[in-house]
Amino acid sequence: QVQLVESGGGTVQPGGSLRLSCAASGFAFDRFTMRWYRQAPGKEREYIANISPNSERTHYVESVQGRFTISRDNAKSTLYLDMDSLKAEDTAVYYCYANNYYVSGYEYWGQGTQVTVSS
Repeated sequence: QVQLVESGGGTVQPGGSLRLSCAASGFAFDRFTMRWYRQAPGKEREYIANISPNSERTHYVESVQGRFTISRDNAKSTLYLDMDSLKAEDTAVYYCYANNYYVSGYEYWGQGTQVTVSS
């Protein structure tokens, strides 16, 4: 069965760092574009970062660019998000998302992991 399982969330101080992981199974991970999304309290889910199947291309929204780094290890079927200089406004549930780059109709979501940035 297809699974995307996020981990690494927790509570950190402003200015701190955290690494999120998304472990994938049940599909050909290296054929999928991967993304991170987040949903803050009372707000809609928003896209924050993207990485191509071979890691040659990445993209970030302005609010996280320069602070967050998306990466992947295809041998481990794992997606990562390294977050630095965290701010209170980064508090949200973080979700990973998979989309097949070559064949449409194959899209999967994880269940999310909570990140809280608080003094």
